[in-house]
Amino acid sequence: MGPSSSKNLKTVLRIDFPDNEKIGRGKMQLLEHIRETGSISAAGRAMDMSYRRAWLLVSAMNAMFSQPVVDSQRGGKQGGGAAVTEFGEKLLSRFRTMEEKIETAVASDIAWLDANRSKSTSSASEADISKAPTRRS
Repeated sequence: MGPSSSKNLKTVLRIDFPDNEKIGRGKMQLLEHIRETGSISAAGRAMDMSYRRAWLLVSAMNAMFSQPVVDSQRGGKQGGGAAVTEFGEKLLSRFRTMEEKIETAVASDIAWLDANRSKSTSSASEADISKAPTRRS
């Protein structure tokens, strides 16, 4: 979401559920990779995460909703595989739409922040940190 340049400000959508679960861009990217590869393992590799981590995220998403987000098959003669369900596709589509709506709604505020932020390459140089007051006991 937001501009792709690392120098520009961007908005990031994350939705926190009451039971401490969350959905955000990472899980949505994982769904996109599963859709592209047909595999939880390959999707995890594409995001530099272990199969276990990817599987745990898929399991969490499936538990968050009344319908599964990803349908997976264990390995065997036919090999394993995974597919984003129809509900998962709707979730992904709605999440991306929410991101676009937020970006549009806050565009002028983001532009204002960008125009008024420090243009230094780092948020705080070591010199600035060393000048900061410290608390001594």
